[in-house]
Amino acid sequence: MGELVTGEAVALELRPARLPSRALAVLLDLVVAVVVYMAVTIALVASTASLDVAAQTALSIAAFVLVLVGGPIAVETLSHGRSLGKVACGLRVVRDDGGPVRFRHSLVRGLIGVIEILMTFGVVACIASLVSARGRRLGDVFAGTLVVRERVPATPGGFMPPPPPWLAGRFSGLDLSAVPDELWLAVRQYLARMGQLDVHVGRAMAERLAADVAARTGAPVPQEVPPPAYLAAVLQERQARESRRAFGDPRGGGGSAPLGPAAASPPSPASPTAASQQGTPRTAPPQYGQAEQPRDVRQERRPGTGFVPPA
Repeated sequence: MGELVTGEAVALELRPARLPSRALAVLLDLVVAVVVYMAVTIALVASTASLDVAAQTALSIAAFVLVLVGGPIAVETLSHGRSLGKVACGLRVVRDDGGPVRFRHSLVRGLIGVIEILMTFGVVACIASLVSARGRRLGDVFAGTLVVRERVPATPGGFMPPPPPWLAGRFSGLDLSAVPDELWLAVRQYLARMGQLDVHVGRAMAERLAADVAARTGAPVPQEVPPPAYLAAVLQERQARESRRAFGDPRGGGGSAPLGPAAASPPSPASPTAASQQGTPRTAPPQYGQAEQPRDVRQERRPGTGFVPPA
């Protein structure tokens, strides 16, 4: 289940950012970096007026590298892929598997970004983003990252499709005790988002989940039952069993409470019983094959006939 959750998280749950939003985020980041660089340059010029030209040039180059190259790398690393422009546009840099970026990812993106953004005025980055299927520039390709959208429109979710009527009670005899809770959670998430997935991806996920559930139950999936319908029917059967266990069987078949120690064991013949204390005659315990008389029926209302049902 690790591949299902992490390996396909980006493809199923995250939406890659496109060129317009990424260009706006980069433009905002560049404006902030240029303003900071100008402020640092003015401070350096004022504080290094007594130095020679070579020292001033070296300090200017160092300030350029630190502000326009090291600054975005540090901000992206510390904020886990969210610079000021990306925060304003609702974007974030993540790994290909959906995890947070680390220093090495930000370093590769920043160094290649100097070439494809600063030195070429963003032309190479725009062409690479337009050619890529997920809008990635060269820095994302070499770093193994992806820029995704964090603010997405809310979609109605959480609807669990019921199984087909012809599958009602079909899997009532399955042993579901070996199915772990993580697998049930994956089945619920798939059924709730089944309509949002690609057709081929959804079919592959349904087949894999159905195979996992069938392997835990010990019974194969019927050939005539589609995997999504099988998952919905098995999940409904599990919910029905949980409901009967928690609230009792409404049909009266399995919802009775367990007997206590006093009610489960018959009274000992040698010890005085509650029946003798209340004035009712003490009777022997029923033999095997004989029906025990209800305790709420008085003995004088049921006269003995001498007939004993056969064992």
